[in-house]
Amino acid sequence: MAEHSGKDVLSSDVEIKGTIKFQKELLIDGKVEGEINSDGALTVGENADIRAEIKTKSIIIYGKVQGNVTVSERCELKSKCTLQGDLKAARLIIEEGATFVGKSEVSSGMSVKAATKPEVVRHEESAKPAFARAS
Repeated sequence: MAEHSGKDVLSSDVEIKGTIKFQKELLIDGKVEGEINSDGALTVGENADIRAEIKTKSIIIYGKVQGNVTVSERCELKSKCTLQGDLKAARLIIEEGATFVGKSEVSSGMSVKAATKPEVVRHEESAKPAFARAS
């Protein structure tokens, strides 16, 4: 291929300890320990073993992830993957056979403002029964 496809790859023989930041797309198939931060799309390959806090736009997990995952859009857990940690996402797809141990928080259109709990407003003066008989 003459042109670069735009997806960067960390192959299965790569081991990284520290913080990874990327812009567009990244495929990790090796070992990572630390943090992963991005506004892009992360793919965790089948051979990957990640022990990190992950914050990204979207993620597809085929391998092992241990740590909390926060994505602003879409999270896909593929059939042979393992995720141990809490997950926050706008959309979540879990295939049959995937292993997920942790809490999940899924809210459509998640943003910093929308992630807060909605306010409950109660009006005490309207305490009339809903099905009152008209006399």
